[in-house]
Amino acid sequence: MSGPMRDRMGGDARGGMMLALVAVDGPEGRALADDLAREGVGVLAVVPASALADLAADALLGADAVAVHEQLERAQVVLLDATRDTLDARVVSLCDRLGTRIVPRCASPADERLAAAFGLPAPVSPADDASVVADALRAHPAPQAAADASGRRVIAVWGPAGAPGRSTVAIAVAAELARGAGRVGLVDADSHAPSLALTLGLADEAPGFAAACRQADLGTLTTAELTRISAPVSVPGGAIDVLTGINRPSRWPELGDKRVAAALAVARGWAEHTVVDVAASLERDEEIVSDVVDGPRRNAATLAVLGEADLVVAVVAADPLGVSRFLRGYSELRATIGSTPVAVVANRLRPGALGIDARGQVRRTLERFAGIRDVWFLPADQRAADAALLTARPIADAAPRSPFTLAVRRFVGEAVVRP
Repeated sequence: MSGPMRDRMGGDARGGMMLALVAVDGPEGRALADDLAREGVGVLAVVPASALADLAADALLGADAVAVHEQLERAQVVLLDATRDTLDARVVSLCDRLGTRIVPRCASPADERLAAAFGLPAPVSPADDASVVADALRAHPAPQAAADASGRRVIAVWGPAGAPGRSTVAIAVAAELARGAGRVGLVDADSHAPSLALTLGLADEAPGFAAACRQADLGTLTTAELTRISAPVSVPGGAIDVLTGINRPSRWPELGDKRVAAALAVARGWAEHTVVDVAASLERDEEIVSDVVDGPRRNAATLAVLGEADLVVAVVAADPLGVSRFLRGYSELRATIGSTPVAVVANRLRPGALGIDARGQVRRTLERFAGIRDVWFLPADQRAADAALLTARPIADAAPRSPFTLAVRRFVGEAVVRP
């Protein structure tokens, strides 16, 4: 970071004073901080406008990174010069996790649209008097941490190669959530083998998630636009809004990591739960073999979704080959998502593939080789699966009394909603 961060206060809140971090460049930022201090705002520090974006992208290192993070964590609000270079989904996510509200300072209509796309409050202008800016900083209390967030979550559904049933489980989880929640979004972010549109009988040429990503990249994506480009699918007790995937795997460059993260940030304000179906591959080797530094990455969509997810539903096929593939991929999944909670689902359980005590064999194997103690089981129900495929409907709609549907209901109640 060019130039040291300028500390303004030595302590924390003084007599209930609003604590703010000013992310505005140069002399303008320092002058604004002085004016805000005279208006009774406790300015913790002045940092460059790009400092938050650099911190969120791990481009800020050493003492500068530690200092900015500490001040951002102490601040109740950050005044940010909002442009496409300084405001993105990672910045919003970082501030949400720390419970710090962003007040955007916008110099153009394009910047105002960008701030609105991320659900930020009404912006202030560089022409506004310090008293107006101070009032905006005090206007609303700081948000609670994102984990609270009125239940709005991104749920990624992942599984290893070999078709363990990721899409089937993603549809089933979304359908079950729709019974007891408000709006539930279902997103196809699989850049290798997108299948939700075909499985649910939706138009393969619909704009879908790729269009949402393009608009998010331009800063024009809104919750109203997500509603317009999504396709509603009726399920028992409600409906799910589906953002279909790319209709050809060759279109994978449209699902860049920054685009996907930005689209999911808007989706949090759109749906109570956003269930995202992702591809199996977690490889990053493409970054090594490519000579284009910022070129598109085939697995960027999957990695971006997993990075934004509040919960990962990991699907393992309940047969010897499926368990073996899962164990090879699970360590890589854990290395990718860090401390993000994981709920493991053993799909298509049937005694014929594992012999006596199929549940016990799967459970003991996963615990012994991966340390996984909690496993939920979804039984194989080929008749219900065939009925759903034939009618292009979720299994919960085609066979509401299926053992599979009842098992999904238990899983969602115990592992998805209850936490």
